[in-house]
Amino acid sequence: MPGPQGAPQGQQPQQAYGGPFMLGVDVLASRGFDLIRGKRVGLITNHTSLTGRGERTRTVFQRALGPNFTALYAPEHGIDGNIGAGIHVSTRRDPVTGLTVYSLYGPTRKPTAAMLAPIDVLVFDLQDIGCRSYTYISTMIVAMEAAAENGTQYVVLDRPNPLSGWRVEGPPLEAKWKSFVGQIPVPYVHGMTAGELAMMAAARGWMAKVPRLDVVKMQGWTRGMVWQDTGLRWHPTSPNIPHATSPFYYVTTGILGGASAVDIGIGTENPFGYAGGAGVNPGAMLAFCQRLNTPGVTFSAYSKEGFGGVRININPRNTTDLTALDVQLLGELNRLTGGKVVGRMSGSKLNLFHKVYGSESLHNDLRRGVPAHQITSRWQGANNSFRSQRQRFLLYP
Repeated sequence: MPGPQGAPQGQQPQQAYGGPFMLGVDVLASRGFDLIRGKRVGLITNHTSLTGRGERTRTVFQRALGPNFTALYAPEHGIDGNIGAGIHVSTRRDPVTGLTVYSLYGPTRKPTAAMLAPIDVLVFDLQDIGCRSYTYISTMIVAMEAAAENGTQYVVLDRPNPLSGWRVEGPPLEAKWKSFVGQIPVPYVHGMTAGELAMMAAARGWMAKVPRLDVVKMQGWTRGMVWQDTGLRWHPTSPNIPHATSPFYYVTTGILGGASAVDIGIGTENPFGYAGGAGVNPGAMLAFCQRLNTPGVTFSAYSKEGFGGVRININPRNTTDLTALDVQLLGELNRLTGGKVVGRMSGSKLNLFHKVYGSESLHNDLRRGVPAHQITSRWQGANNSFRSQRQRFLLYP
């Protein structure tokens, strides 16, 4: 497997300390598109695929590569990012470039041989949010596997992890619950960039076959940076991730949101920014939250349309274990509703809940009344092990 920026395997790339911040796409452009020039190129892309100056990656590619730029591929939410969660995306023609946009969230989520026939190299350039259940990394992984099976070169243009590169939290993924909301066995929050994950997945055998992989590193990104430190404008990665802080809220209530008769603020100004339940006393929920140790996270009571709970406010530089907070909020809402939040889940809803969490254990534990702190303490060993395992794949200081 080649190293980042096309360095031979085993050769460490030169770290870019200081200097201007540059996305992977901008670094590739600054090198004259060396990895892909002269080849037929396909691009996994959407509305978040922009250069540092805000120009669409697909426009830049078309200008630089001309007729060698032959195909586009779109993930969940479509190439414009406006299709709702879980809704199939159709293959269509892109009005910007005139190219076919093959859907990777429709009848198939893995590019077929026919979809890859027009290209020699497949480039991945999507803005992820740093949480395992968000499907853009799943798209990256299954497309990488398809590239390997079809002898297609694979290039990842790296982008920042908006949760920073140090945050590692949450349950591991059990093999039986591997799905499109959990494609690789990493913690719920992994603290890695797409490029780092691609290298780790290839090296650890997390896919049936490994392609010729190149990762184009960013310049000037460091692990402690949150989105606000990059100087980039945030573009909503999907309809319910509208703000640069939204990934933090997604982690804080995304698991909780899969339960029954709960409100996490979907449809409000801050999706995932609420934790409420049907008939819950907001004062009781607020009192519980104020007893928690949550540096950088504050709460206020709210009630609307029969739901009560807390509105959450998160400083992006918070040091709270947000995935643990998710489980604590879920456990308390379940207690305040007499077990209805967890007890009334069944069928496809329960199946998706297990897939997002990566295990049946959370549902079983909450039904048995196991305290949240006991549940979350079980992750720590797996998280520490993952921190060690990921170390050799980290591209940034």
